[in-house]
Amino acid sequence: MARSLRVCDHALLRFLERVGGVDVEGMRRQLAISLDRAAGAAQQLGAREMTIAADGFHYVVIKGVVVTVLSPTMKPKRTKARL
Repeated sequence: MARSLRVCDHALLRFLERVGGVDVEGMRRQLAISLDRAAGAAQQLGAREMTIAADGFHYVVIKGVVVTVLSPTMKPKRTKARL
């Protein structure tokens, strides 16, 4: 029996963008704009890693890059502060 195909994140993103007509870059800009103020405040305090809580979600930021988004039922891992 043949294995079922898997769809990687990159392919899914391109499908949403090219087939589904989702403005991925526009969404990326909006997300960055909405998190900039909180990230800027944390960076002024010397934080390189942070979790920003907004609208019930947690946005994990490492070195200025949002690396994941956690749903309200997920808990962010507590890591040692890196300044």
